[in-house]
Amino acid sequence: MDILVGNAGRSVNKPITETTASDWDELMSINARGAFLHAREAFRVTRERGGGVIVTVGSFACTVGLADAAAYSASKGALAQLTKVLALEGGPHGIRANVVAPGVIETDMLDNFRADSREYLRSFGDAHPLGRVAQPEEIAEVIGFLASPRSGFITGAVVAADGGYTAA
Repeated sequence: MDILVGNAGRSVNKPITETTASDWDELMSINARGAFLHAREAFRVTRERGGGVIVTVGSFACTVGLADAAAYSASKGALAQLTKVLALEGGPHGIRANVVAPGVIETDMLDNFRADSREYLRSFGDAHPLGRVAQPEEIAEVIGFLASPRSGFITGAVVAADGGYTAA
C-alpha cells in the first residue's frame, strides 16, 4: 500500500436538542473512528515501506460549524485534527497526510441529508462565491493531486475545495 483515500461518511440533520446520543455515537463511529482505524493501519504499512500518503475526505464542516448538524460537524472536525497528528508523526517516516474539505457536492448522499435536497442544492450553490456546488469529478481531482508526488511538500493540511464558501 502506498496511498489510502478514506472516503466514508454519513450525516444526521437535527438540532442539537433533538440529536440523540445514538446519533452522536453513530456519526463519530463512521466518520471519525472509521477514518482513524483505516489511517492507523495504513500508517503502519506505509511506515514499514518507507513512506506513503493518506488522504481523507472531510467536509467544509472540518473548519466551520453547521447548524442542525452538531454530530456531523464534530465528527468532521475530528478528521482535521487526526490529519494534523498523522502529518506530525508521519513526516519523519515519509508519510504525508491531508484532508480534503469539500463544500456541497452534487451526489446521492445529499438526498439523505434533507427532504428538499435538490432545491437545497440549487439554493446552496447560490451561497458559494462561484455560484454553484461541486461536481464529484472536481473533488476527485483534488484527491488525485494530494495523493500524487506533485503535492510532495503538502502535509497536515485541510484543503478547502468548497467554491469559496469558507472564504467569508
